[in-house]
Amino acid sequence: NGHRYDSIPFANGMIRSGMSCQLIHYVHEEHDTFFDVCKNFNFIIVRCNPGQIKNDGGSQEKFDNAMRGIRKLGIQVWPSPDVMEFMGAKDALCKVAHLNIGLEDTLAYYSAEDFAAGFKKTMAFQPRVLKQNRGSSGEGIWIIKLKAGNYCTEYGDRSCSDDEVLDMMEANDNHAEEHTIAELVEFCVNGRNDTSGTWTSKGVGKYLEGGKEAGGQLVDQRFCPRIVEGELRYNCIGDA
Repeated sequence: NGHRYDSIPFANGMIRSGMSCQLIHYVHEEHDTFFDVCKNFNFIIVRCNPGQIKNDGGSQEKFDNAMRGIRKLGIQVWPSPDVMEFMGAKDALCKVAHLNIGLEDTLAYYSAEDFAAGFKKTMAFQPRVLKQNRGSSGEGIWIIKLKAGNYCTEYGDRSCSDDEVLDMMEANDNHAEEHTIAELVEFCVNGRNDTSGTWTSKGVGKYLEGGKEAGGQLVDQRFCPRIVEGELRYNCIGDA
């Protein structure tokens, strides 16, 4: 029905606590009507994943600005667009790369040149997870391994060549693809064309499109095999 599966218990929990809670869909063709309805509530919980509105043909910027307008009316919005922008970016991983909880070979790329050079170096060292910045549904998040398995011992010992072959799996549907380094770089930068080869992904690539200001970036981190055992997420909700 278009709702995120965990929105239902969110709503039921609030209803059981004596609040009125309605689930309303954002449809970009009905933008003005949607925000007129929002003005009748005391607070709004936003459940649109980053990237979904744009993929549906709408404008994330227009939606975010309208939510900022709702906040100016004294209506709380959780999470606010500014929190999503400054705390939700995947390049936050790079800010902890040199702490005990981080990995030094975690990099963020904002240009085609940096991506091509950096990724060839990290890919030669360990299996990778390559993440686009937009969205959290798994589209554009790739688990990548060298088909030959010829990893170097120390980070920086070598860089991959354009013709080395990659085994890849996309997180949104776990489908597998096989491409060369050159094809992957081309797809990530310029999307589908003769140089990038044939892709079965639902996505279109172009992950750096628009530059850093528009959220165009890739995060390159080491694949941690224990992820198959599960994942714990922690949120700091007060001053530590």
